[in-house]
Amino acid sequence: MPTPPNPTPQDPTPRLSHLDAAGRAQMVDVSAKPPTTRIAIAEARFTLDPAVLTQLFAGALPKGEALAVARIAGVQAAKDTARLIPLCHPLPLSSVTVDFAAAGPGEVRITAECRTVGPTGVEMEAMTAASVAALTLYDMVKGLCRDAVISSVSLVHKSGGKTGTWDRQPA
Repeated sequence: MPTPPNPTPQDPTPRLSHLDAAGRAQMVDVSAKPPTTRIAIAEARFTLDPAVLTQLFAGALPKGEALAVARIAGVQAAKDTARLIPLCHPLPLSSVTVDFAAAGPGEVRITAECRTVGPTGVEMEAMTAASVAALTLYDMVKGLCRDAVISSVSLVHKSGGKTGTWDRQPA
């Protein structure tokens, strides 16, 4: 019998739902959970030389329109999350958006939003989309800026399901 994922009055210790009673990895059974609208937003930071940032947003990099390529890579990554992360459920995604904004000198904020109606959340899909979009930007600028840095991939919002809405608090 699987170890309960949530604390009980008899045992208040939280349990990881991806482990069975013997401690073996397992995919969580979500078949009894009702479908709800699920939304997740993740963010990644990408830091690079300010002059290269200017070229990036102007669409003037030698490799071409990096933001368009990174956007498509992020969408594709969200769709492939279950193939990349072994215990993730394959989800019928309703929507995936990937956006880019200058966040100061030499910094890009990458935001990915995923939506579905289903029995489990889309947090991993949003974080995967933001991560792969950042990796794609690195690939597109590495010839001009090898010291570019991808940092702080994080979930910033999730809603839907039994636990409801959660928002990351500002640092």
